[in-house]
Amino acid sequence: MSEENNNEELRPSKMRGVAFPKAKYGVILAVIVIIVVNFIFYKETIFSFFK
Repeated sequence: MSEENNNEELRPSKMRGVAFPKAKYGVILAVIVIIVVNFIFYKETIFSFFK
């Protein structure tokens, strides 16, 4: 029984009340940030393909 209790309490005590978002939302947010940053840096190159 004590082994099961140790497995449940993996997070530190101060972080137990924090609600973490699902991992898929973090992946989606990371992809969106990467696309936006690349668009800002390479805007001229992207628009040159359409001319």
